[in-house]
Amino acid sequence: MHFDIIIIGSGLAGMTLALNLADKKKVCLITKRGLVDGASNLAQGGIAAVLDNQDSTDAHIKDTLIAGAGLCNEETTRFIVEHAKAAIDWLINLGVPFTRDAHHETGFHLTREGGHSHRRIIHAADATGEAVIKTLSGKIRAHPHITVLEDHIAIDLITGRKLGQADNACHGVYVLDRKQDKVLSLSADHTVLATGGAGKVYLYTTNPDIATGDGIAMGWRAGCRVANMEFIQFHPTCLYHPHAKSFLISEAVRGEGGILRLPDGSRFMPQHDERAELAPRDIVARAIDFEMKKHGLDCVYLDISYKPARFIQEHFPTIYSHCHSLGIDITKQPIPVVPAAHYTCGGLVTDLKGRTDVPRLYAIGEVACTGLHGANRLASNSLLECLILGRAAAEDILTASPPPRLDIPAWDESRVTDPDEEIVISHNWDELRRFMWDYVGIVRTNKRLERAQHRINLLHDEIHEYYSHFRVSNDLIELRNLVQTADLIVRCAMARHESRGLHFSRDYPQMAAQAINTVLTPN
Repeated sequence: MHFDIIIIGSGLAGMTLALNLADKKKVCLITKRGLVDGASNLAQGGIAAVLDNQDSTDAHIKDTLIAGAGLCNEETTRFIVEHAKAAIDWLINLGVPFTRDAHHETGFHLTREGGHSHRRIIHAADATGEAVIKTLSGKIRAHPHITVLEDHIAIDLITGRKLGQADNACHGVYVLDRKQDKVLSLSADHTVLATGGAGKVYLYTTNPDIATGDGIAMGWRAGCRVANMEFIQFHPTCLYHPHAKSFLISEAVRGEGGILRLPDGSRFMPQHDERAELAPRDIVARAIDFEMKKHGLDCVYLDISYKPARFIQEHFPTIYSHCHSLGIDITKQPIPVVPAAHYTCGGLVTDLKGRTDVPRLYAIGEVACTGLHGANRLASNSLLECLILGRAAAEDILTASPPPRLDIPAWDESRVTDPDEEIVISHNWDELRRFMWDYVGIVRTNKRLERAQHRINLLHDEIHEYYSHFRVSNDLIELRNLVQTADLIVRCAMARHESRGLHFSRDYPQMAAQAINTVLTPN
């Protein structure tokens, strides 16, 4: 099958790109599960944008640069912040039901989150991602020029190097149809990675099961540089409950006055940072980690119960109902929380049009490293980046002339057999996530990183042998990508001899005078 554009991933970045291309191009949108089953759909807080007269683009830029601990690209940051209002207007025109406020000059309720100097987060109650994705997915389904392939997982990109060409342009992708258990060869004039992050490389994460670093690993194998993978953002407040899998307690709970407490009720954040609960995420996550280790705790508590019950239920209906279903009434008692892996700040190196090092291959959203997030992402800048870069990549693709079309060879299964013991995959998956949590988590040391690297090398060899001899499966593809992504995280972490933003090393506790990006180049 041939398309003008293949987009791998159906989160906000992929959907934004598809809708900005589909009136003029034939688009294929590939997604591992269902159309709405990505991390964007789970986003609670909202989208950061300068929308009222009390705020300014310079203030939003300054807040982003401070959170990014010296590593944000100022040109990128300004470009994204300055285009924010137009992107929000686009969503409003499409019918996204943002929470209204008749008393506010914009007509919408704006909230504040950690690291922001103003109320600038536009949101749909506490389920912004769901509201946005539901609206956009309806447009996607209805569009005659968009083909949606659900339950299809990308295996590898088809590049000129693999086809014996002089250049290394991207010509398409091999994809496993999970239901038919059949590999398809898809070609395209342009291919876009919008696959999200890699939270599932860690034992505890707020990410959905599909966040296995697929795009980062595929791009690296195809010849793309990767940057700043050591900066994994741990969200400070994931619900701690045996039956609550990966449920996030939004930043906005602290933005609206939530207080972090120890089991005895005492408050601890003011001892760690003068901004207390409204400090950036890296500081809050490290503070919680410190208190849990110091006191031998399983969790700490986030308390907003002192606010009126009606206020809590109106502002946080999703969090209220989910906690209530687990026997926690957040209007009367504090919420047990722990940090969890949340966002991949690094990724494939791109420019402000989403272009990677490989010709005709783009990367947008969490899979990419544009320079916006630096060493620590400012809350609610992620959905914004998806919108801006999705639209920018569409503009670039629409101005490009179509390349000559090549014949893509079929997937070769002539030398492989069905796997004999799939238990190898589940064992390796479990081992990887546990040692990444233990050795490459919120606080790192040289010794821990060396231990992780040693185990990754062993797993890499095992998985390569397995991949070479047996037919591919969904679990094998994901594990192969997770191990590759884990390797990139550890290599970046070992290269940074300082503590900055989300990367905190006991061996190098000071911040270096000069802020330098960690950039890895494939062989």
